Amino acid sequence: MALHMSYEKQQAINRLCEQFRKYNFIDPSDCEKLGVKRGLRNADNTGVLAGLTLICDVVGYDMVDGVKTPAEGKLYYRGIDLEDFVQGILAQDRYGFEELSYLLLFGILPTARQLEGFCDTLADFRDLPPYFVEDMIMKAPSPNVMNKLARSILAMYSYDDNADDVSMENVMRQCIELIACTPTIITNAYQVKRRQYDKKSMYFHMPKRGMSTAQTIMRTIRPDKRFTEEEAKLLDLCMILMAEHGGGNNSTFACRVLSSSGTDTYAAISAAVGSLKGFRHGGANIKVVEMLEYMKEGIADYGDDGQIKDFLAKLIRREAGDKSGLIYGIGHAVYTKSDPRAQILKTHAEKLAVEKGFGDDLRLLQKVEELTPVVFGELKGIDKNLCANVDLYSGLVFKTLGIPEDLFTPLFAASRMPGWCAHRLEELMFGGRIMRPAYKALSEKRAYVPIENR
Repeated sequence: MALHMSYEKQQAINRLCEQFRKYNFIDPSDCEKLGVKRGLRNADNTGVLAGLTLICDVVGYDMVDGVKTPAEGKLYYRGIDLEDFVQGILAQDRYGFEELSYLLLFGILPTARQLEGFCDTLADFRDLPPYFVEDMIMKAPSPNVMNKLARSILAMYSYDDNADDVSMENVMRQCIELIACTPTIITNAYQVKRRQYDKKSMYFHMPKRGMSTAQTIMRTIRPDKRFTEEEAKLLDLCMILMAEHGGGNNSTFACRVLSSSGTDTYAAISAAVGSLKGFRHGGANIKVVEMLEYMKEGIADYGDDGQIKDFLAKLIRREAGDKSGLIYGIGHAVYTKSDPRAQILKTHAEKLAVEKGFGDDLRLLQKVEELTPVVFGELKGIDKNLCANVDLYSGLVFKTLGIPEDLFTPLFAASRMPGWCAHRLEELMFGGRIMRPAYKALSEKRAYVPIENR
């Protein structure tokens, strides 16, 4: 719509924006004065405690005598160390995303028989309802697959005869369906986007029973349906690392906020998708790849730490890149010394990255991880704990796998679906109250003035 807006209409909008700027301003310093915890963060940048959960524990620091103290990062899925879970899957050379989905939903590791039954159930729900692709995706294409995913999830409400039932049995059924069919939605939405906006051929491959989620995705995004087991298992590892990250991350919290109101599953999950799209959240992996291209253009010698530091300084000073002042993929709200997901991904991605010709890119990102804290300290004059987060490497891994950039964040959403669903179930079963934080009103009291006297 905005592309076809007339000059006159745009000018009218500009004037309205001027009115907004004239009469709306909040001084950020007022937050500190009034004790407002902006971003739901405490003064030491720890998160405001908003609830209890059995699902996940994100450990990024220790509290020593009431003081936040940096520590190596740990991530626990239902009490199990992420690194132990990954090693257990890798040791047996098998796929683990489905097993992790079971663990997150039900709180226990499945037996071989339980896992087989769960995988069969997922296979039953891979396909979308009859004519869903034609009516909901092909007839209304979107230039952004995340928006199409959110809309498609909302549209599934109309295909569900029991959409508003919030009993555990019904919500569990809805959740398993969403975990199973989200990869199908995003791959179909991507194909339609290719045809409509990129003017390229589109191709649709049906899911094949007996394949893991990662295999299904690799098969359906490639024209010839061919992939290696090494590629599919690296994607499976990525999905394991991104499947869950506690109740306080923005998208999961959005899901829990909506769930606390008693709304339907499709509304709650679509809100999480909308949150994840943002560049400060799941969209950061795309920004890392964009930043990497800026660096490759602006740095003559990737082996020269001085040149890399100089360019990082330009990024921080808003003199290069997208001029945001951000080093994407660096820093985290919880982790201080390390993000275990980033460390695992970096280790296991190196072999394939080198084989596919992305070794220099990986080494440049490793330099970003190493040098950014140094440059930040030199520029700002403060010693701040900055570590690489999972976004620093996930975009490059997707690129290595030949996954188009349009699917980077949608794949994050497909990975995070079991985490969102587990939190929705927990909030419905044990939350018990609608979330309703307070905002301090700053507007002065005044009388209503009749329109002829203004």
